[in-house]
Amino acid sequence: MPIRVIGAGHSRTGTSSLKKALELVLESPCYHMHDVFMNPDHIPLWRAAIRGEVVDWAELFSGYSAAVDWPAALFWPEISAAFPDAIVVLSLRDAEAWWTSARETVFSVIEGVDEKGDLSEWKAMMNELIRFRFTPDLSDRDACIAAFERHSEVVRREVPTDRLVVWEAGEGWEPICSALQIPVPATPYPVINTREQFLARNAKTS
Repeated sequence: MPIRVIGAGHSRTGTSSLKKALELVLESPCYHMHDVFMNPDHIPLWRAAIRGEVVDWAELFSGYSAAVDWPAALFWPEISAAFPDAIVVLSLRDAEAWWTSARETVFSVIEGVDEKGDLSEWKAMMNELIRFRFTPDLSDRDACIAAFERHSEVVRREVPTDRLVVWEAGEGWEPICSALQIPVPATPYPVINTREQFLARNAKTS
């Protein structure tokens, strides 16, 4: 199946909830960082993409109808070129709130992974992804916020308006369903993986 939705928003902009929502309305899986953990054989493909090598995106996303969150969000130009009929959802939130959430959750986890442990290949991929597609120092607030805002500006500028949905989680189903030309579900929009939930889950496993 082809990719119908490409999430261009960074991690911690409601991407876990967006994954769940898209799986409900599209009735098929949505690729997310969680899927990288479940498919470690994908890591060499992402590292090849970071190096600028040609990746068969159709093969990588076989069985998925959407892709959101890192690492996919940082490759939205390549993925949107491979799936020209897909819409691009730029999930946004206040930059300062995003920084606080990302710093306490995702960035903390990335920095805490042992480079020689079981997740060493994932760690290497993330180090390369951050360096070449985001900003080298995740502890630098100003640099991270600047990268966050620059990314959003580029997406807004380069994605054709008929393919782009600029969206915040509080807007719920309507903008996305409208762009996909599908009915709005009767069920509430899902809200999962909040900062509090992330921290509580991580505390249990640490």
